Amino acid sequence: MRLSPAQLRTALAGVAGTALLAVTGCSPGAAMAAAPLTIDVHMKYSKFVPATLTVPAGRPVRFVLHNDDFIDHEFIVGDTQVQRAHETGTETHHGDRPTEVDVAAGETVETVVTFKRSTGLTYACHVPGHFAYGMVGALTFR
Repeated sequence: MRLSPAQLRTALAGVAGTALLAVTGCSPGAAMAAAPLTIDVHMKYSKFVPATLTVPAGRPVRFVLHNDDFIDHEFIVGDTQVQRAHETGTETHHGDRPTEVDVAAGETVETVVTFKRSTGLTYACHVPGHFAYGMVGALTFR
């Protein structure tokens, strides 16, 4: 059976959502109970706009990631350990992890994340040199 690109994206989104629920410790019923909060994030001049986001713990957040630059970026959400691993790692592309998203130049990508944890998380780009340049943002929780 051959899937169209749209069918493949839908299938991968379902797998990613299932994996996210397992990672965050959220039950499917809890995650589906609340409609996702949509937040737009722009990547411009190798910076995130906004540089600080306030998100709810336990409610799905749909990030709409707009890469307004002419170079590729990524959106990695995690604690200090995750960010350090990505900064020193060799993974150049990310698969179906909702907290690790590649955003090609000029593209818009969406991902849905449900946060169980409510402290110590950031979002960053680890394309070589971008993190050192300051392409990092802080997550606060309400």
